[in-house]
Amino acid sequence: MTSRRDFLRTGGMALAGLAMGKSIFGNILSPASPLQPSDITYVSKRPILAKRNFTSKAVEEVIQKIKPKIKNPKLAWMFENCYPNTLDTTVEFEMKNGRPNTFVITGDIEAMWLRDSSAQVFPYLPLASKDSQLSLMIEGIIRRQSWCINLDPYANAFNKGATGSEWDKDHTKMIPELHERKWEIDSLCYPIRLAYHYWKITGNTTMFDETWKSAMKRVYETFVEQQRKKGTMDTAYSFTRDTDKQSDTVLNKGFGSPVNPVGLICSSFRPSDDSTLFSFLVPSNLFAVESLNQLAEISNKVTGDISFASKCKVLAKEVFLAVNQYGIATHPKYGRVYAYEVDGFGGHVFMDDANVPNLLGLPYLCSFIKISDPIYKNTRRLVLGSDNPYFFKGKAAAGVGGPHVGLDWIWPMSFIMQALTSTDEHEIGECLQTLIRTDAETGFMHEAFHKDDAMKFSRPWFAWANTLFGELIIKIANEHQSLLSA
Repeated sequence: MTSRRDFLRTGGMALAGLAMGKSIFGNILSPASPLQPSDITYVSKRPILAKRNFTSKAVEEVIQKIKPKIKNPKLAWMFENCYPNTLDTTVEFEMKNGRPNTFVITGDIEAMWLRDSSAQVFPYLPLASKDSQLSLMIEGIIRRQSWCINLDPYANAFNKGATGSEWDKDHTKMIPELHERKWEIDSLCYPIRLAYHYWKITGNTTMFDETWKSAMKRVYETFVEQQRKKGTMDTAYSFTRDTDKQSDTVLNKGFGSPVNPVGLICSSFRPSDDSTLFSFLVPSNLFAVESLNQLAEISNKVTGDISFASKCKVLAKEVFLAVNQYGIATHPKYGRVYAYEVDGFGGHVFMDDANVPNLLGLPYLCSFIKISDPIYKNTRRLVLGSDNPYFFKGKAAAGVGGPHVGLDWIWPMSFIMQALTSTDEHEIGECLQTLIRTDAETGFMHEAFHKDDAMKFSRPWFAWANTLFGELIIKIANEHQSLLSA
């Protein structure tokens, strides 16, 4: 089994997916006869139909609809490769005891992350009401996630069976069904987001059964426990790992940095699976506010648990007010901004990480945060510049990375999220052009690439980034078609 952290591949001249009308090798091409886009035939890098894990008629129709609208042949090729990548390669769907059950790997790691599996299929949700098999498959993910949360709400990643994993020796309560047990707030938020929007689009409520209700109570209880109102160690969860990587373990015997119990929720790890510096991770707390409000609506309108809905609303309001009081700080250059992490004592971290939830992506995940909000706008200016310590500028591109891959490595996901949270057509176009030229000629998104050389990249098979790229192209086609026609 390969860890997310150690799966680094150098791209090289990855041109296997291109069939050239003129050879790029030897002396056929000269400075006087440069290769033009019209000279290249881009061959699909999707698995052949018989080897695809799952096929959706509705998804195929979207590809056939959008692809002809894209004038740039390379961008059209990238869209066709990326958008269906989750279905083509990572979905394992079956009917179990008469109900759908879907296991989704991240790509190059044979495990199901609650976060990734939700985000990987989210761009397909608008099609769920048009494709019954696609709808059934997504329902199977929601059911599988409910089972996972009931098994252990603190785990971030799960095995398909009781197989154990390379992390079995971590100093926490590991069981064979778990792949990894890093407590991350967003691991419990993403399944709610998926279920909520699936319900809104399809009207299907069959997955909101006793297993779901039990899982959601575990979510609420876990959030409350991780407020740690009696002190930093007021929790049954702790985590340490025998490692030489500081970001892979938690200080203070696994409980993290001291926190002042102000109503915020502790997260031992970030969505990158790196440990937090200060345990109150602001973007994840805001995501929890959104999720708790969604959970309250489901409880009110579907499951009929009015008491539970009220508890969720009260907790959401408490966390929201705590973020406003402790999660916003005054930056010497940008004014009032969202801090990335805080401790409740006044300590705060000014930075952002490319992995979502992050500060840049707040309007994407949280309906109550608008792109026009002054604090978000200030935060965005901070994030997308040199005052963010994880903003890197080099010969290949300038963008946001994070500690997970390391200094000087930029995440394509950061450009996708920047474009998804922008209304500026020029900015969106710049992000799109950067994504086109930094794929290392593979036709896919990656986890990260080096700021000076996009041919050096990590994770050649990262389904979440691929599908998210597809979501961006569809949004551009609907709202900024001129960018695809140029």
